[in-house]
Amino acid sequence: MTRSVVISGGGTGIGRCVARAFAREGDAITILGRRSAPLGEAAAAIGPTVMPLVCDVSDPRAVMACLEHLPARIDVVVNAAGSNMATRGAPPQDLTAVSDMWMGNLRSNLMTAVVLTSALLDRVGENGRIIGFSSMAARSGGPGSQGYGAAKAAVEAWAKAISAEVGPRGITVNVVAPGLTDETDFFPVSLSASSREKLIMSADNRRAGRPADVAAAVMFLASPAAGHITGHVLPVNGGVAFAR
Repeated sequence: MTRSVVISGGGTGIGRCVARAFAREGDAITILGRRSAPLGEAAAAIGPTVMPLVCDVSDPRAVMACLEHLPARIDVVVNAAGSNMATRGAPPQDLTAVSDMWMGNLRSNLMTAVVLTSALLDRVGENGRIIGFSSMAARSGGPGSQGYGAAKAAVEAWAKAISAEVGPRGITVNVVAPGLTDETDFFPVSLSASSREKLIMSADNRRAGRPADVAAAVMFLASPAAGHITGHVLPVNGGVAFAR
């Protein structure tokens, strides 16, 4: 049976890999993002079952304007949009810059999931799936992760609350928490070779993750087999010790 899937952040990185995985299953996918070029490129590369839709999912007005272009019934919502504002330059030195960095991280990582899911909640059918994205940074701390890690931890708390709300409808809400993941534009911005090596050596399997590893976790949580798994965080980081 063809599913209707909505993926934010579906034009690049992990979100794009997730969209490709659903396309292989024959599902109808809408990918959302702020930039038209990556969305169009992803849709063209993945195939005709993917529809790109430009939308800033952290902006309630933008999401409301996009609703008429989204499916009336949705089986899976994947909230893959996110970024780390702290990777875009030196640590902020004044309070305004600190506030801007924190609010930016909350908007791009937490509010993208909150706003889009809230807008689509009435369209998610019985036994639907809602999947969010956290990060190893939600527990690890470390330089540059304060606003980002806190926002990802908030995603986990939000998902647990939503799980209790929609559970009676058979809808599950879970979160995937990747660690170091290659083949994306996320980590190379600020990660030194020594930091990368330290992260790899902290994993039991001594390697970095790949988008396909994360997509496989998403596909499992979106499957009928995961119908009794909800309100949980699934780390995809090679067994890093501080993940739960």
